[in-house]
Amino acid sequence: MNLQQLKYVLEVVSKGSMNEAAKSLFISQPSLSNAIKELEKEIKITLFIRTNRGVTITNEGAEFLGYSRQVLQQFNMLEEKYISEKTAKQHFCISTQHYTFAANAFVELVKEFGTSEYEFILRESKTYEIIEDVKNLRSELGIIYLSNYNKYVLLKLLRERNITFSVLFTAKPYVFISKRHPLSDKESINLDELDDYPCLSFEINRFIKYLRNYLH
Repeated sequence: MNLQQLKYVLEVVSKGSMNEAAKSLFISQPSLSNAIKELEKEIKITLFIRTNRGVTITNEGAEFLGYSRQVLQQFNMLEEKYISEKTAKQHFCISTQHYTFAANAFVELVKEFGTSEYEFILRESKTYEIIEDVKNLRSELGIIYLSNYNKYVLLKLLRERNITFSVLFTAKPYVFISKRHPLSDKESINLDELDDYPCLSFEINRFIKYLRNYLH
């Protein structure tokens, strides 16, 4: 196993195709495929599932990918510090859903530490992908929302991936309505009072069902 093979793996994941990755790396597709196969044989796991539509990384491959990113990041820092004239930067990535408070906090973080020593990345994604980002070391921190509906399955999922959950704050549900709305004069509103009004809902039940099927 060498650094070049790790770079090959990251490029295949990035492009989603052996052929496209080979073009980007300026090598032939058979050479890239053979290099990946040799690596898989050496580490005794299958990194990719190959189909006519491209390649998909396996669960074992995703874990290997996380460690590969760390190794290459450390190597790049060494190279920048001792060989290149560039100033070595540490990478710090946060995965989160689309939360305004997270984006605002991220901006304040960048302002406080600056970009001379750190390269900051904010990834907005889905809950499951956030957990996978942290598990595979793609992100140092993930921000997710727990409720009475998803708390059990998500905490179990985190435990199985050796991820620690820390509470940032407890949020209460709010209803945002116009001043001209019939319910605007009430200090509080229960769910039954909203039944007569149209609404949009996230498909959280489908996600919870998927997680339960995954865990059992």
